[in-house]
Amino acid sequence: MGADRGGNGVRGRRSVSVAVYAACGGLLLAGCASMPDSGDLRGVESTPRPDSQVRVYAMPPHPGASAAEIVQGFLEALTSDDAKYETAGKYLTDAARKTWDPYHSTTVLSDAPEPVGAPSGTKDGSREALFRLNGSKVAKVDDRHAYGPDAGQYSGSVHLTKLKSNKQWRIDGLPQGVVMGTSDFQRNYVSVNKYYYASNGPSGTGRPLGTVADPVYVRAQVDPMTQIVRALLKGPTSWLDPVVRSSFPSGTELKNDDVTLSPDDRNSVTVPLNARADRVGGPQCRQMAAQLLLTLRDLTPTGVDEVELQRSNGSQLCVLTKAKAESVASHGTGEHPEYQYFIDHEQRLVRMPGGNRDKTPEPVPGALGEGEKKLRAAAVSRDEDTAAGVSADGRNLYVGSLVPGGSLAEPVVRSQGATADDRLTTPSWDARGDLWVADRDPKNPRLLLLEKGAGQPIVVQAPELGGRIEAVRVAADGVRIALIVEKDGKSSLQIGRIERSADEPHGAYIVGPQSVAPQLEEVTAMSWAGDSRLVVVGSEKGGVQQMQYVQVDGSTPLGTSPSALANVKEIAASEDEQLPLVAHSETDGIVRLSAGEQWQKVVKDGTAPVYPG
Repeated sequence: MGADRGGNGVRGRRSVSVAVYAACGGLLLAGCASMPDSGDLRGVESTPRPDSQVRVYAMPPHPGASAAEIVQGFLEALTSDDAKYETAGKYLTDAARKTWDPYHSTTVLSDAPEPVGAPSGTKDGSREALFRLNGSKVAKVDDRHAYGPDAGQYSGSVHLTKLKSNKQWRIDGLPQGVVMGTSDFQRNYVSVNKYYYASNGPSGTGRPLGTVADPVYVRAQVDPMTQIVRALLKGPTSWLDPVVRSSFPSGTELKNDDVTLSPDDRNSVTVPLNARADRVGGPQCRQMAAQLLLTLRDLTPTGVDEVELQRSNGSQLCVLTKAKAESVASHGTGEHPEYQYFIDHEQRLVRMPGGNRDKTPEPVPGALGEGEKKLRAAAVSRDEDTAAGVSADGRNLYVGSLVPGGSLAEPVVRSQGATADDRLTTPSWDARGDLWVADRDPKNPRLLLLEKGAGQPIVVQAPELGGRIEAVRVAADGVRIALIVEKDGKSSLQIGRIERSADEPHGAYIVGPQSVAPQLEEVTAMSWAGDSRLVVVGSEKGGVQQMQYVQVDGSTPLGTSPSALANVKEIAASEDEQLPLVAHSETDGIVRLSAGEQWQKVVKDGTAPVYPG
């Protein structure tokens, strides 16, 4: 669906005419059973918009369908809203239907797969046929619903046989999983964050536990609430698993396969669990319920107000409301930024209230706001009590308290790089109150960590990066880090896991770095802009500078990109998506973008905007 399908000289039905082809064995749109017999001709989208409530139903094979029609009908059935792919299964032989697993994976191509008839080497009247499926790979969604960018040519094969019983063509050999074009994927699937707890987070502090978003894709029109709960219970995606934990006991599932979850008239969801959860205590049950409330919040316009967990015998395990969940679990650190910060024309650290665009920026309390040390960049701790500033020449990193009269000690880090561009990057604070910064000295490039912003810098091991770090941003959850990495004249955005060694109290490692904006050959600025989203400034090969949102899994979130802004040097966003973007443009200075508005100038002379973190 969404593109012509061709093969062996036969052009496939286009889904622009899904209503017309309802009687032709293609796809049927609910509400399109009757056709008008008058009126003008109008263009129709080949794929309904992602926010459309139109449901698409597959049609079974019609009697006497050719082998090419069977292959095409099957591919179109894969893009329908058929909950268990039952109609797609009607295009298969009985044996193939028993072995085919549509949930194995979803392969996403740039366009719908093109079936091409392969020479059979037999005479006309053969009872066998073979079609090749070709296309350009974009991504793959695995059996845990995790999205991963992919590239290269896709090639699969579909083998058909003519049944002896009724002389009908059916598929008896095919790849596992499903395959579809990008436009169909965008209509069929929705990205949802599952939530787990950071395994390296503090415990026993009395504060809410920090959570980590684990984005996955589920089918948008096929009971997504039940799908996402099953995915949550199954556990985190493979990449995130080493640094998070779930409060659900191992092996916990919904009570049975027939469970369907939906909010009742009180906007409460009841979740019946199997026996693995029968014996959990109250505190653990509330942590389980908090994971569910966070995970379900994006699936309905207002989120879910309450979750009730039940034992396998139907008795109540615990109940948690959305309001009380905030005392159990929080997004990342649970801090809400009070200010936005930047370096002003006097090279001081200044701040402005996040929600008041008319307030004049003011120097921060303490030495970093007094201008004694000229700064080029800074980072403010997530509790907004402490800041770190990089000297104007990029050589020294200072840390100071944001209190009146606060003084600066000696630099906590010094770079020996020959030029400012070969010295220290903008620093970043993590959820534990530790400070990260990269030294770009070509003779000694390092990623450094200072526990609580002080002491001897720890060299963080990152052997898989294979390039020089140009920018560092740690996520609020404290277990993921975004890095701009320069290699062979190109700069890419990488997301890595932060793993800390139990055997080495001060050991830290960046593991499993993944490129999340592969289409951009040059990435110049980035910032976290949500639980699993970043805003990125960069350009494609030979292209102009652009600003866009990307997900940590490498997918592009639905919705609009930020408004265009020329000559962007730095960008700042908050994990709180309600707060505005702040940018430094060589043309306009410090500017701010609130939802639904255009960029507004704050000051002409200013650089290096940041939110706490």
